[in-house]
Amino acid sequence: MARFRRARTAEATGETRSLDEILTPAPDEGDGPRRASGAGVAAVFRRNRTLWIVAVAAVLSLVAGLLLGRFLVSPADAASTAEPPAPGLVTVPVEFGRLSNDVTIRGEVAYADPVEVRIDTSSISGAAVVTGQVPEEGAELKALSIALEVAGRPVIVLPGELPAYRTLQIGVSGPDVVQFKTALRTIGIDAGDPADPVFGVEAANAVATLYTDAGYSAPASEEGSEESLRAAQEAVRSAEQGLITAQNDLAATPVGATAVEILEADNAVAGARRELAAAQEADPQDPLQIGTAADALKLAELRRQQVGSDRTDAPQRAAVDAATAQLIAAQEELARADVAALPALPAGEVLYLTELPRRVDAVAAQRGSVLDGPAMTVSGATVGLSGSAAEGDARLLKVEDTASFELPDGTPHPATITAVTPGEGDSQRWTIELTPDPLSPEQIRELQGSNVRVSIAVGATDGDVLSVPYAALTAGPGGETRVEVTEGDPRAGEETTTRLVVVRSGLATPGAVEVTPLEGELEQGDLVVVGR
Repeated sequence: MARFRRARTAEATGETRSLDEILTPAPDEGDGPRRASGAGVAAVFRRNRTLWIVAVAAVLSLVAGLLLGRFLVSPADAASTAEPPAPGLVTVPVEFGRLSNDVTIRGEVAYADPVEVRIDTSSISGAAVVTGQVPEEGAELKALSIALEVAGRPVIVLPGELPAYRTLQIGVSGPDVVQFKTALRTIGIDAGDPADPVFGVEAANAVATLYTDAGYSAPASEEGSEESLRAAQEAVRSAEQGLITAQNDLAATPVGATAVEILEADNAVAGARRELAAAQEADPQDPLQIGTAADALKLAELRRQQVGSDRTDAPQRAAVDAATAQLIAAQEELARADVAALPALPAGEVLYLTELPRRVDAVAAQRGSVLDGPAMTVSGATVGLSGSAAEGDARLLKVEDTASFELPDGTPHPATITAVTPGEGDSQRWTIELTPDPLSPEQIRELQGSNVRVSIAVGATDGDVLSVPYAALTAGPGGETRVEVTEGDPRAGEETTTRLVVVRSGLATPGAVEVTPLEGELEQGDLVVVGR
């Protein structure tokens, strides 16, 4: 009541007091020192309320920790004090499916056999300026394509392995001539027998045909050869005219006596014979007359022999012979001039590439710039896979083995091994080259330059077979191969009922082996024992 009265009084007087002051009992008269002491304790509690709350919380946490430590146990402690479980059988199910033993490698997808193309510009008198025919990346080069145009002259693509290293002209001989003749035969131009290593007239004429087919003029002949050819042609014409003149002179020159002269001489001989006969038949004979007639006959006969002997064509014949020799010499010189004027094949105007067609991967040459260094990089027109394998794995592989790799969408795609090359030097890894089955242009763009996982089957079953892990196989007393099949709960351990099945093992892979039951039944899903 006293507190209520004080509150009313404070309310009436307008005095403001706190709730603690209101609730704190005022000391009554007659309580004495006890009330004064209680008021002091309350005052101390009010001043250190936060400290008291923290202390109470700490005490409660300590009590809770002691209780948890007494009644809760960690999993490790529980496991260490628990009784061990009853031992059971370790089993795996029998699998059914196709089994294969694969070699796995990583392969780079790229266009096959990249080659840097360099053009021989040593035969160009001025700057080797690229004037045209610069191919775009992705373009295809095939036989008779123009790879580039340098200083207005073409660089013609031909099939071959040996690089062009010299000018092919009349008289040179070697394997590069054989390669040239063979290459032209593949594009339908006859350059002579490829077995003949000499660059002859047929080969030179084939050069002109080659350039005509490529749409360019043939290379210019050696300096001065055209003038020499024209001079030789003129010499032949002159010699031919000289021979005609000599032959005409010979035909117009009379040789020997005419028919009248011969008849006159014959008549003179006959008359002299008659005179001699008449003198010999006269009676009496006149020796003087007979002698004179005999002398006259001898003279007539001698004249007959010499009729026309002063008319000979020997000079004219000599002139014809000289004109013929001159013509022959002129013709020989013309043949040499013809040969000298035949076109040659400069090394810088032909580019030999293997396995045509080829794809242009990158182009370094630019129109209007001076060609210096590689002009471009070309590769095979088909995509290839190239990887490596350890020697042990590589020896399991052979050319024409089938393989597979995944396309970007995850679809497996087949490939075929084309080459297995041992490592060089100290290298223990062999190079494996593969050719994928045909790919679409979109697939090629996605795969170009990527690294893929390639699986190569070195042994596989013909179809689906039963297989178990190696650990499931045991040997019987007679050397037979067996597997142990459970017929109860494997967790029952040795109390589990099992049966033995004699099997024949087949293809073995790193993870499983093919089995065929011989005695007993074995099916997919049966649990076989691999450990206890």
